[in-house]
Amino acid sequence: MSVNDRPTGQPPSATYDSAFLKACRREAVPHTPVWFMRQAGRSLPEYRKVREGVPMLESCMRPELVTEITLQPVRRHGVDAAIYFSDIVVPLKAIGIDLDIKPGVGPVVERPVRTRADLARLRDLTPEDVSYVTEAIGLLTRELGATPLIGFAGAPFTLASYLVEGGPSRTYENAKAMMYGDPQLWADLLDRLAEITSVFLQVQIEAGASAVQLFDSWAGALAPADYRRSVLPASAKVFDAVAGYGVPRIHFGVGTGELLGLMGEAGADVVGVDWRVRLDDAVRRVGPGKALQGNLDPTVLFAGADAVRTKAREVLDSAAGLEGHVFNLGHGVMPSTDPDALTRLVEYVHEQTAG
Repeated sequence: MSVNDRPTGQPPSATYDSAFLKACRREAVPHTPVWFMRQAGRSLPEYRKVREGVPMLESCMRPELVTEITLQPVRRHGVDAAIYFSDIVVPLKAIGIDLDIKPGVGPVVERPVRTRADLARLRDLTPEDVSYVTEAIGLLTRELGATPLIGFAGAPFTLASYLVEGGPSRTYENAKAMMYGDPQLWADLLDRLAEITSVFLQVQIEAGASAVQLFDSWAGALAPADYRRSVLPASAKVFDAVAGYGVPRIHFGVGTGELLGLMGEAGADVVGVDWRVRLDDAVRRVGPGKALQGNLDPTVLFAGADAVRTKAREVLDSAAGLEGHVFNLGHGVMPSTDPDALTRLVEYVHEQTAG
């Protein structure tokens, strides 16, 4: 089913004609829609207040807390979409993987996945494993009304990297060693993660998410040939698993300028672009039939209001003529970002593109 089609026999949702979903479908919009990756989080004092004393993974499993955190940037910034507050390792935790998110470090896996016996620990994910997600999204969609909610998940490669390395890595030597040295085990690992990720996204869509984004945060570490051979099939499996819902599917990675065409080929309707590639160049790399999302450098927000407007104008100019543009940062909001800078940026993009 195309994202240009409403699901057969179902009435249009309250969010169907929103600027965000129109842009994802490459339709005319009243203004360029804006949302920010990591818009709900550490840059907001109200977030720090409600999260005080609550570990990250626990906060992702409390529906009322998830609802409040997800809504905070919508209230403050007036963004055109909310993104579900969670973490990419939540489905792994839900199936019993012993991991934790350590402050200042990130996800740490107690027993890394290195052998075929380790692979057997990755059981199927069921909707019951993440019932708190269904509950939270139900609460959110009632509060959001006509504002779309974006569901999200980590892509198989990025999840595999955490599992095999045991935590964050700059070189991915263990993950790449498996990919090159035991390609069948690697393929089986990514296929299993694709199944888990597919269910996690399906749960979010069925609960009311209007779009989904697949974060392949670390795919930029790969050469195009390795991505095509060893990663693309698993990502494509995820996108195919949710294609029948008719909701826009967004694909994003960091440092993926050389992979943009392949990431679109995996099945995304919208391809996220980081700040390293101009959007008018990215559209040539991605090819026709895809909307683009991006791509202001997050560090520009530290440079003062005039600089932010100048650089945002450059992004809008590079997006001129695109069939579908969702304004976003080229990566997530940095923790020490001034929230008021984000609010002013939303207002500027809306003013500059209205009409």
